Amino acid sequence: MMRRELLRSTAQPFAIMPSTPTTMRATDAAATSAPARMRTARVILTAYDFPVSNLERDPDEIVADSVSNSRILEPRAVPLGGPRAMDVRRTLPQRQRSLIGPWCFVDHYGPDPVSGPGAMTVPPHPHTGLQTVSWLFQGEIEHRDSTGAHAMVRPGELNLMTAGRGIQHSEVSTAATTVLHGAQLWVALPDSDRGTAPFFEHFEPEPVAFGSAVIRVFLGSLVGSVSTATAFSPILGAQLDLPAHASVDLPIDPAFEHGVLLDTGSLTVDDEPLPVSHLAFRETGQASINLTAGPEGARLLLIGGAPFGESIVMWWNFIGRSHDDIVAYRDEWQTDVINGVDAAGPFGAIPEYPGRALPAPELPGIRLKPRS
Repeated sequence: MMRRELLRSTAQPFAIMPSTPTTMRATDAAATSAPARMRTARVILTAYDFPVSNLERDPDEIVADSVSNSRILEPRAVPLGGPRAMDVRRTLPQRQRSLIGPWCFVDHYGPDPVSGPGAMTVPPHPHTGLQTVSWLFQGEIEHRDSTGAHAMVRPGELNLMTAGRGIQHSEVSTAATTVLHGAQLWVALPDSDRGTAPFFEHFEPEPVAFGSAVIRVFLGSLVGSVSTATAFSPILGAQLDLPAHASVDLPIDPAFEHGVLLDTGSLTVDDEPLPVSHLAFRETGQASINLTAGPEGARLLLIGGAPFGESIVMWWNFIGRSHDDIVAYRDEWQTDVINGVDAAGPFGAIPEYPGRALPAPELPGIRLKPRS
């Protein structure tokens, strides 16, 4: 597992210095590397309706099977309500596939017009057992969390929040933002690491040239470019930009599953056309992938990782391993944060946020069961 400089948590926000890796965590509790998991995995999950968090009051349960070999995953349009009326295109999770390596959630949104301070407002809300990966193409979002982290999400810069045993955060678009366009992704933590102390990292990948492609590696490594952001399992996350009619044969790790999400332009993946907002999936065993842009060029995200091999339960903003895990997370959130019983509990507090935290929806009337 890659490590970075650690900064101890304080009540004050910290400054982000350009091109300098930074980390904020609740404690210096160590997390150990996890071996690649090669088993097939199934998960129980719920429908989500926000690119950063789930604001849905009655999440539907979906049983998704990761054994599907579908090569092109179609997005599902998810309308958002509340203070931001926009749609996201969701390619993970879905019935055809629940995981690509440890990646368990992919939302693609925008470009959508926003205006005024707080045009996008996501109140404090919890996460457990995962990392949130915020990646923008346009706009700016202010992030605060219960480790004391205060940072801006900007295009081409990674904001990585490791929830571990529990965290809460808020995200609000800045007054200068007129358009929001980006992707929100989640990474499931291995069972051995999901109890780690929460922390936050900011990383600005240096663009590197590979043939005619420009690559920004924000997680893992590719073509000799290495991200220093913390990874708990073998993983890859990168943005690639291709000019018009450019073609590259990109070497990839044959031990990884891979996904290609087309953001803009036109693209073929191994001679197979990939529509915008769709996700091309590739099983393990492939040592290279051909990416060829059309006349508009192409901008895409490449994600990947070793098959996760663990069963998870994903409901609302929580990832656990059992129904009882989810019940306990929800009870702690409602008791400690919503009812104000313990500001020093697992989810902490964000005293700088000027509003109330988001209550959890009611659990479904069935017992959530992990699949393996």
